[in-house]
This record gives sequence, C-alpha cells and structure tokens, in this order.
Amino acid sequence: MKIKINNKYVGEDEPAFIIAEAGVNHNKNFNLAKKLIDIAKNSGADAVKFQIFKAEDLVSKYAKMVSYQKENIGTKESQKEMLKKLELDYGDFKELKKYCDRKNIIFLSTPHTEDAIDFLEPLIPAYKIGSGDLTNIPFLKKVAVKGKPIILSTGMATMEEVEDSLKVLYTEGNKQVVILHCTTNYPCPLEEVNLRAMQSMQKELNCLVGYSDHTTGISTSIAAIAMGARIIEKHFTLDKNLPGPDHKASLEPAELKKMIHDIRNVENRFKKGEKIENILKTIPNIEKILGNPNKKPTKSEEKIKKLIRKSIVANVDIPKGTIITKNMLSIKRPGTGIAPKYIDDIIGRKIKKDIKQDELISFKQLV
Repeated sequence: MKIKINNKYVGEDEPAFIIAEAGVNHNKNFNLAKKLIDIAKNSGADAVKFQIFKAEDLVSKYAKMVSYQKENIGTKESQKEMLKKLELDYGDFKELKKYCDRKNIIFLSTPHTEDAIDFLEPLIPAYKIGSGDLTNIPFLKKVAVKGKPIILSTGMATMEEVEDSLKVLYTEGNKQVVILHCTTNYPCPLEEVNLRAMQSMQKELNCLVGYSDHTTGISTSIAAIAMGARIIEKHFTLDKNLPGPDHKASLEPAELKKMIHDIRNVENRFKKGEKIENILKTIPNIEKILGNPNKKPTKSEEKIKKLIRKSIVANVDIPKGTIITKNMLSIKRPGTGIAPKYIDDIIGRKIKKDIKQDELISFKQLV
C-alpha cells in the first residue's frame, strides 16, 4: 500500500515522509515564514506545511479560546481575535510555494475553510486535513473529489468517527489516504499520547498511518516510527519563546534536525534486522508514550473539541419566518452546535426567531 506525494512515495518499505509543521509560527510575518522554510530544508524534512485560513470564515466571533491557547499566549481574547493576528494573505502563500520550489522542498498547507480548498489546489500535491474537520462531512467531500492524496489528522476522535470519515472519502472515490494519530493538546503530556491507538487504526481500518506529534520532545516521533508510522508531522519554530499559541510545543531548529537524524537512524536499524522491541527499549518514557490501544478522546480533548470542531452558524442576519437557503449558512468553530453533516436537514426549514450573523443554529429554532 503506497501513495505518491510529489516525487516521494509514502508507504511500507519507504522512508518515513517527514512534515515540518510551520503552522502559524510565522506570527503573520512573511519573512519569518521564509526563514521557517529554510530551517525545514536544512533539517532534512521532506515537506514544510503552513495553515491557511481567513479568521472570519473559520471561527464565529462568539467562540472562546481553547485552554492551551490561553495558557500559551497569556491573554484573554476571542479565538477570532487571536487567529486574526496569525493570518497571512492568500497571495503570500503563492510566494511561499515558489520559495519552496526554489529550495527544493515540498510545500503543503492545511485548509481550514472551503474557499481555501479551492485556492490551494494548484499549489499542493496533497491535502492535509486538520483534526477539527474530521467530522466536517461537507468539507471532506469537497477535498476528496479533488483526487489528490489526503493526510487526515484524528485528534479528539473515536475509532467510529475515524471509520465514518474514511468511508466518506472512499465513497467519493478517493482512497489515497494516510491517517495520523494525534492528541489535540499543545503541548501534549506523554500520558495522553496513547501511541498504541495508531496501531489499532492500522489494523482495524487497514490503512497507512502516521503520527502528528504535539509533545515537547522528539522521543514520541521516534517511537512512532518504530511502531509503523509512515508520516511524521512535527511543529517547529525559530524560537520557543516567541508569542503565539504553538511555539511552546514546537521544536527549535537544532531539535528538528536531530529528530530527523534519529528517525533515519531507526530506519537504518530496521534495515539491518533489529527488532522493534529492542529499539523501543532505548526510548525514554516508552511505557507512558505507548499508553493504551483504544482510539478515543482524552479527558483534555473532550473539552477542547467543543471549541476546535465546527458547527452550522448563520452566515447573515436571518429574520424570523425566513426559509433557510444554503447561502445563509456557514460552518465555523465552535463545535457546540449542530454538526456540519446535518446541513441538508436545515436547508428549507423556517426560522422561529431572529438569528444574528455568526450565531449557532439549533434545531429548536426551526419549524
């Protein structure tokens, strides 16, 4: 089982595909984004990945920040206000793609809104879908029909939710999928890694798997490689002390380079016939990292998913008595309202009372 991303193969008997996750660690600074590309290239990563969004399309103005965001930033503001400070212009991503081409490193980006899916199509060889959109069925369908490989993160999810999402992608004719196990917490405590759940997904869903690492060190990524991860995704930064939600859970340049060196070393040990058990014994805190095999949200994720997943919201002010049409609705954070998969059940219904733009829609408001 293999898929091809640009000129690289991802699959069994292939070197692990390593994504250096720049995310939003550019802090809305284009020159810093270019420096991050240089760091990713010098580290030996196969790809560098950014996150693309327009804050007003991603999150309702009523959505609160997640607990880790508050702790890492140290300010009190809405998610929308925070994300606005981390939002590059779409045109900047075209230039970053060109810069990646010159540096001979693969450019990837996670779209967080439907318009970003279309914008990225000519720029990327594969789509990365973040954990917050795992249950966003209209979003998954739109990505699937593009026909490109899909890297799907599964933070905050149950095994059943991952299986349902895979079925959606497969039904749309796209089976070029790699599932990434991860814990949606920044940083992720070792006790919440549960790396055995990655193997559970591989066995039960018969698919390629990888790991998106939100821990503070590199041991978990090394362990994931030993346990069969074909993709490793890891946040990195120029400096962990920079302001922003993800810097503290990111690697600095020397750490990123060491992680990739150690991953390649593990792969060479496999080639020489060394057993997985012997490799795992050398990894610090390995029993904490391995955890249990059940794919389900951790306690911290149960709280976080309410703010990171998405719901159906009013795209415009909707007066009482209005029959709802599709263009009156948006899908945004937080995830405390009606799930996106029910959007067709809302279209054509009548509103019982006035609803303001960006407000969550509930079934009790509908006739």
